[in-house]
Amino acid sequence: MFRRALVRLTVTYTIVQLVLFAAFAVGIYIFVTGTFDFDAAESDGAGALNAAEQGFANLRTGLLVLYAVLLVLIPIASFLMARAALAPLQKSYELQQRFVDGASHEMRSPLSVIQGELELALLSIRTPAEYERAMETALDAVGGLTQLTNDLLLLSRGAGAELKKTYELVDLNDLVRLDIDARASRPVDAARLDVHRGRDAAVLGSPALLARAIANVIDNALKFTPPTGVITVRTAVQDSTCTVTVRDTGIGMDNNDLKHAFDRFWRSDRGRSQPGHGIGLSLVQQIVQAHDGRITLTSQVGIGTTVTVNLPLRP
Repeated sequence: MFRRALVRLTVTYTIVQLVLFAAFAVGIYIFVTGTFDFDAAESDGAGALNAAEQGFANLRTGLLVLYAVLLVLIPIASFLMARAALAPLQKSYELQQRFVDGASHEMRSPLSVIQGELELALLSIRTPAEYERAMETALDAVGGLTQLTNDLLLLSRGAGAELKKTYELVDLNDLVRLDIDARASRPVDAARLDVHRGRDAAVLGSPALLARAIANVIDNALKFTPPTGVITVRTAVQDSTCTVTVRDTGIGMDNNDLKHAFDRFWRSDRGRSQPGHGIGLSLVQQIVQAHDGRITLTSQVGIGTTVTVNLPLRP
């Protein structure tokens, strides 16, 4: 598709430039010959008139030679211009295509689970317990699909002016406390969390989005940290920046993992055994950027990962 577009745009650029130059060359020649005083040349004798005619011939030859050179150079320049013009569109299209492919793949899995469970349930008469188990499995798949859909909607919101109009003062310490309290019902997770909250860390933002960002980072740390590991969650304020740091002692990431960690739907080979869709950190990054913040990631294989979120202190 883009190859045909590149050819068409190159041809269009070439034709437009050649037509404009031809018109410009003809205009120059007409202007020069039209403003020349032939009467004065005739009064000076045949030699002056012949010199003028030779000058006009040289002008025609020069314009034709230059036009011939442009016939070679302009298509090359047009090709380069067309490729430069289409490069951002091609990149955007490829990203969109990859996003759609990834979303379709991630949605297909839970839908297959739901379809399979319902087909098995209808295949023969089963006990109430078996029906209940099938419905629970299907409901879990629906929950995962709903979560994925919500994440995709959040990703599509971007960081527009309309979103920033909804911002309010939010204390990051409160968001961390609420997130940790919500995990108290899961003792295995709560036992691994070591929380250190600093002084008031008020920022201007969306409580729901910032809570989601913090939850995603902690979820990732819990997911890839063994039961004997520790996840340290720390908030701090320095100068005009509020910082939330989540450090784990999990499996860690290599350089290739770090390179793609924020790509949508990307999952490392070691992470594919864990539940998820590969958009958690991508969503966190977009939320942080929507709040004029910055997220950094450092990691070592077998040692752990540290995620640092920096947000501007309230103005």
